[in-house]
Amino acid sequence: MEEQTIRVQRCETKKEKPQDDQLSFGKIFTDHMFVMDYSEPLGWHNASIVPYQPLQIEPSAMVFHYAQSVFEGLKAYRTDNGSIELFRPEKNMERLNRSNDRLCIPPIDEEFALKAIKQLVSIDRDWVPHTEGTSLYIRPFIISTETYIGVSASTRYKFIVILSPVGAYYKEGINPVKIAVEDEYVRTVKGGTGEAKTGGNYAASLKAQELVAQTGYTQVLWLDGVEKKYIEEVGSMNVFFKINGEVITPKLNGSILSGITRSSVIELLQHWDIPVVEKRISIEELYEAYQRGELEEAFGSGTAAVISPIGELKWGDKQLIINDGKTGDISKKVYDTITGIQYGHMEDPFNWMQNIETESPVKH
Repeated sequence: MEEQTIRVQRCETKKEKPQDDQLSFGKIFTDHMFVMDYSEPLGWHNASIVPYQPLQIEPSAMVFHYAQSVFEGLKAYRTDNGSIELFRPEKNMERLNRSNDRLCIPPIDEEFALKAIKQLVSIDRDWVPHTEGTSLYIRPFIISTETYIGVSASTRYKFIVILSPVGAYYKEGINPVKIAVEDEYVRTVKGGTGEAKTGGNYAASLKAQELVAQTGYTQVLWLDGVEKKYIEEVGSMNVFFKINGEVITPKLNGSILSGITRSSVIELLQHWDIPVVEKRISIEELYEAYQRGELEEAFGSGTAAVISPIGELKWGDKQLIINDGKTGDISKKVYDTITGIQYGHMEDPFNWMQNIETESPVKH
């Protein structure tokens, strides 16, 4: 589309900002939000930054009935030199369009969307917290708004971006968490929506999460939806295992989300000449490696927590204590490096970070 301008309506009364040590995750929202509409034949139009406010949407809007929606998650960081930076935001826009394609939602202009996010963050820059470990969480999402009770792709949508200052995602922080292997419920299946970032995937995960929480476990390790044999994700994160010196992560197969942090971990390991492989791995293989004393580390990766070490796995009546329940060397090195780059403590040899004041990179 021809690039449009972004109309800006600033709020008249600003909210009181919380102290950094009062931040949790995803409960407080900033003064402004971005909104853009889609309709046929206009396409995406009416791009606006407006005061954060409730949406006016009819109960017959299709999103409520057929769940045609997608979302993304990324963060803005206040670095050591005071600048505000985004971590690989172009990858989130690319993935948003892959999700759009799977959910039959019209594609967005990725460069324009990133420009809008940068402008929104710039306007609400005082909301970016200062303490290390905190950040400004950015939630772009698209919902179908056509008023129609009928199973088909909508002809109307809203693209919205909201911002939330956040503290640590897990109260455990970088300390290892306890995970239970889920062998009854499944998150998704190949050919389903697992590789798209859509709300239904997360709704499908809630029951298993609720049950394991009652037994003292933080999250579940998802197995494939057909044979319930092959490892896919851990909670809402991608997962890695260090077995006999080699780091293994489940190969993308159509039901696993392609995480931006996941790809960053793989690039880092390759940069360090640490053997890393993407392949199908079964829970039986993992248990056999544990019995041989070769399962050295396990961790999840994702935007919210960055790295979440796994100290214990429960599979049926089997209990796997990994690395004596302590954070492993690779988990810590990856976490320290990614967060070091994000907060400006370390060099960024991969050019992962983008300043909110710079233009979005032009695709070639």
